[in-house]
Amino acid sequence: MKYPVFKDLIIFENEDYVVVNKPPFVSTLEDRTPNATNMLKLARQYSPDMQACHRLDKDTSGCLVFAKNPEAYRHLAMQFEHRQVYKIYHAVVWGQHKLEDELVSRSILASAKGVAKLTPKGKPAETYFTTIENFSRHTLLECSPVTGRLHQIRVHAAFLGAPIVADELYGGEPVYLSNLKRGFNLKDGTEEQPLIKRFALHSFNIGFMLLNGEPVKIEAPYPKDFAVLVKQLRQY
Repeated sequence: MKYPVFKDLIIFENEDYVVVNKPPFVSTLEDRTPNATNMLKLARQYSPDMQACHRLDKDTSGCLVFAKNPEAYRHLAMQFEHRQVYKIYHAVVWGQHKLEDELVSRSILASAKGVAKLTPKGKPAETYFTTIENFSRHTLLECSPVTGRLHQIRVHAAFLGAPIVADELYGGEPVYLSNLKRGFNLKDGTEEQPLIKRFALHSFNIGFMLLNGEPVKIEAPYPKDFAVLVKQLRQY
């Protein structure tokens, strides 16, 4: 895999923080993949004292915040702890759903294998869901997590009967052009590829207070794979 140039990913920077539009397929921190790089490693090549203020799943794209100094890191860590950080994700899900600030309040327990499940024994978790756009068999949803549990948006969406496209861990199937386009013909001897090769979840917005008390809100444009998926769903 060709790794991105960190500087090219930056969508906001000041003396304390850097916000990047994280590409899919790159972990935020070290994971179990041998010899793989991660966002923190790339960030520290850019500025050696960087710390990741939160994390996104490897397959999730979008807004990821790094602090350039310990004071900035503590300042944002407190905002995360007090649930003062504004976070909006976009997800493409299966099914047609008409939701308006639909709250899912279901506790989540993370297993040792890194799988989340809904159980009263878990930690409290809350996510709001609102429909952005309906397609013939899918929906583009705005997801606003209040808490930050493992795979929270993914399991809460599945609970609503709206599993995220290609999130096979939680019941979301891949989408193929042949699912959408009537009379779709595949060339002989070729295997059809899904429209998106990861679960369709993107961290679209993040908002927080800078050290000087000034609020900032940053938006991350869709990466190519997510944009293509939405475009094809609109078309068919």
